[in-house]
Amino acid sequence: MTGILDYGMGNVRSVQKAIEYLGEKAVIGGDFSLLDRCDRLILPGVGSFGAGMAELNGRGLDGYLRLRADDETPVLGICLGMQFLLERSFEEGEHAGLGFCKGEVVRFAKGKVPQIGWNNVFSLRSPLFQGIPENTYFYFVHSYHARTQAEFSIATCNYFEDYPAAVWNGKSVYGTQFHPEKSGDAGLALLQNFLRL
Repeated sequence: MTGILDYGMGNVRSVQKAIEYLGEKAVIGGDFSLLDRCDRLILPGVGSFGAGMAELNGRGLDGYLRLRADDETPVLGICLGMQFLLERSFEEGEHAGLGFCKGEVVRFAKGKVPQIGWNNVFSLRSPLFQGIPENTYFYFVHSYHARTQAEFSIATCNYFEDYPAAVWNGKSVYGTQFHPEKSGDAGLALLQNFLRL
């Protein structure tokens, strides 16, 4: 069973529908006793970094995620949820993240923001991208992007500059800046890989 963390800011229903389409049971919630029964966790997110982290912290979900990650429970952050995995963000001030991956979140310096639409990803690695070809297109909606060390980046995208499209802490915590639940067959393939972890 897959647990989708609900902290008041996220496209939880669309993620649940994608997981259920793949034949997996998915539950939405923030109750620890419910999430304890889940084999893996998804952290979606839409909105601003500071407000989202405040909600996670206020509900104790930051500490809960760290405990589950210590047990090597597979975790997938999506969009803002991926950005939470880094150490800090400079969206509307400076805010601390969960720190699973070294690095920070910064605003695009060039181009129209937010970046909205399909973009290709490359330099793919890790089990999350098994069977997914280089330069596959995924759906993005974001004004800020990750800046991290190469060891944590498992996919790259270019929007006036190269930036990490997906991250991995080297253990069980993954994140995608794009929305796999809105990315058609490629997104479903990635979610299926996550379910197999």
